[in-house]
Amino acid sequence: MPKNKQVMKITAFQKGFYLILTYFITTHFATAQAEAINVKQDSRFEQILNEKRKVSTNSTINDRYKIQIFSGESDKAKTNLATFRQEYPGIDGTIVFFTPNYKVWVGNFKTRIEAEQLLLEIKKRYPMVHLIKPSR
Repeated sequence: MPKNKQVMKITAFQKGFYLILTYFITTHFATAQAEAINVKQDSRFEQILNEKRKVSTNSTINDRYKIQIFSGESDKAKTNLATFRQEYPGIDGTIVFFTPNYKVWVGNFKTRIEAEQLLLEIKKRYPMVHLIKPSR
């Protein structure tokens, strides 16, 4: 009887040894591709990515106030934004589409007071303006 127990221990030891040996052999010979990968990227990709970054930074600021100076057709929105940019070159502006209208939003104010100060000035030129706090 003692001989059988001793034989079983050796067999269990051998199984463990062979299992570990197999593991090391397979991991040693299993390697990933060693070739370098060359990605051909369209030259316009970086330009589009930069535009996306600009849009993302503008739309992620939800706690800011903006002034809406126009709501209507696309062409008129573009014209209003271009005119506004000429009159107020230091203030950022963007066109946002909400079905069925294009809206021109200008400014990016931390406080309502800052926004209202510009609103009073802009109201002389754009009578249909109003203060908004966009949420996305």
